[in-house]
Amino acid sequence: MNTAGAIANRIRQLCKKNGVTPNGLSNLSAVPQSTIKSILNGESQNPGTVTIKKLFDAFKLTLGKFFSTPEFDALEQEIQ
Repeated sequence: MNTAGAIANRIRQLCKKNGVTPNGLSNLSAVPQSTIKSILNGESQNPGTVTIKKLFDAFKLTLGKFFSTPEFDALEQEIQ
């Protein structure tokens, strides 16, 4: 799995845990629904840092808490 896939999975986990739909997350985060859909569908391979910050702020998480999962720890460095 790549970083974009791990981010999409993390967003899905947080939505499920918090009972939030992608549309609801759009309202909470001020990130357009189309952007969230693009991230969740794997169409956005490099979501911007401002977008990611808005999303973890919507869940009231710090950057560290958002990325502190075994899934992110297991990612290998991506070479581009």
